[in-house]
Amino acid sequence: MTPKKRRRLAFAMAIVAAAAGGSALVVAALKDNVLYFYSPADVAAKHVAPGVAFRIGGLVEKHSVMRGPGATVHFTVTDGRATVPVAYTGVLPDLFREGQGVVALGALDGSGAFVASEVLAKHDERYMPPEVVDALKRSGHWKEGEKP
Repeated sequence: MTPKKRRRLAFAMAIVAAAAGGSALVVAALKDNVLYFYSPADVAAKHVAPGVAFRIGGLVEKHSVMRGPGATVHFTVTDGRATVPVAYTGVLPDLFREGQGVVALGALDGSGAFVASEVLAKHDERYMPPEVVDALKRSGHWKEGEKP
């Protein structure tokens, strides 16, 4: 092998190594942020720090919706294993109700309550985000063939 070919081979190997290292760093940095949302049990298990924005998904717990002053609403999201209290100020979607699937965007406050900046409800009586269904199946609260 000529010296010129050795330099080219060394250069190509250096580029491949650098690309692999960069990819590993990106994957490691995104490891916990790739999820579409966390279930309430995931929030407790991962000890999410206050102020870190994420999505939480599950079912709106029955008899947990309380209307506060103005447009403030307090409710609880559950996956059957854990619950997380949620506070939201704004207009809720028309299809928001107890016992139905919900995904909320926001962050935990210092007391462990989730302060939502956006609330998404399911769009018809049979639809639920696949991630919510998976979380309910993992917790044992999903019954196949039944409407959520």
